[in-house]
Amino acid sequence: MASKKKVKTAKPKTEAKPVQGVPEGYFGEFGGRFVSELLIPALDELNAAWKKFSKDKKFEKELLGLYNDYAGRPSLLTYAGNLSEKWKAQVYLKREDLLHTGSHKINNTLGQALLASKMKKKRIIAETGAGQHGVATATAAALMKIPAHVYMGSEDLRRQSLNGFRMRLLGASVQGVGGDHGTLRDAVNEALRDWARNVDDTYYLIGSAIGPHPYPTMVRTFQSIIGREARQQILKAEGKLPQAVFACVGGGSNSIGMFYGFLKDTKVQLIGAEAGGRGLTPGNHSASLTAGKPGVMQGALTYIIQSNDGQVHDVHSISAGLDYPGVGPEHAYLLKQGRTEYVAVKDKLALEAFQELAREEGIIPALESAHAVAAAKQHVENLRKQGKKNPLILICVSGRGDKDVQEVERLLALPQEPETEEAAEPTQFTSLPTVKVVAAGE
Repeated sequence: MASKKKVKTAKPKTEAKPVQGVPEGYFGEFGGRFVSELLIPALDELNAAWKKFSKDKKFEKELLGLYNDYAGRPSLLTYAGNLSEKWKAQVYLKREDLLHTGSHKINNTLGQALLASKMKKKRIIAETGAGQHGVATATAAALMKIPAHVYMGSEDLRRQSLNGFRMRLLGASVQGVGGDHGTLRDAVNEALRDWARNVDDTYYLIGSAIGPHPYPTMVRTFQSIIGREARQQILKAEGKLPQAVFACVGGGSNSIGMFYGFLKDTKVQLIGAEAGGRGLTPGNHSASLTAGKPGVMQGALTYIIQSNDGQVHDVHSISAGLDYPGVGPEHAYLLKQGRTEYVAVKDKLALEAFQELAREEGIIPALESAHAVAAAKQHVENLRKQGKKNPLILICVSGRGDKDVQEVERLLALPQEPETEEAAEPTQFTSLPTVKVVAAGE
């Protein structure tokens, strides 16, 4: 059984220290600001406010109170006894699914909505994929008494209709976006256009660790409470750190939050699970770090799924939250540094993991989180083949699967789709696209 010792909520640590020798807003070569001139003043204003309030003890105390008394932090660390016995491992789950609104997204939306209120913004806009960020935004906006407008891809609204209704119930207006795909990419594009038209009174609450500076740093900072809590909790439960930590990766907010707590623990493997979809051929997956190339998209230089001539490919995932052709720039940097690794999990394995966690532990994970469970299972199996027994592992269950059960029921009833041939080349870091690297504020 897991330890019953009470773990206090880790302090938010809103202040983020810049990396020496790297221009503000960059993680090595990745990150930056690649946006319309119309957005530069808004980003400057946001960056100034972030610098001010990230050092403000009153802001930190207020946010900690929201985490404790509203969101339900610290989130539980659960020992998965049945999975542990079945997998021949020690499996712990970091239960972000038990937070208010049902996912880790509330960590970030409470932080940013509080910042928006301090900036005296009159309106909040947001994009959402699976709808969890949209629900968390609508929740935080209702709490702060700021009107919210959420953009969501039309295809995502179809497969996550419940979350669309939840947002409206919470007082937010929800706009379906068709675009080329009807997914998260289209929602982000529309939100950026809205922000460009309404920069004076509108706060854009980005949901993942993507976009132009300072968003990747802000989102990572707010989400880092996941990993810092988890590190404390597993040390209390086991007296040692895990051998490996797993989290799903779309844009990368829960994973960067989880990984950040363990970055200095170099013996701990940090493994991100991307959406391998039907296979690593164009149009069949959303695995940016596994099969992407460096490029600029939606404000930042990062890894994106694109052709040799720079055209962004269509992407696919059964999970709306992972159905995105890019990733946060800090993930690209950590991969290049060799600190993190990423695997592409196919739809079939994610669906199997979704059902296995439900049946073995009575926990229905989000489809996004199921990718992390599947990656962890495969990792343990590989270790067992190498003669390594009973590894201690930690999985971030980033959200609960209430939103997904209807879609999973539909998917399981469909004839099994054929998987494509693996055709992706290994990720290369030998060159970057020719872009002008400009420090934030220049």
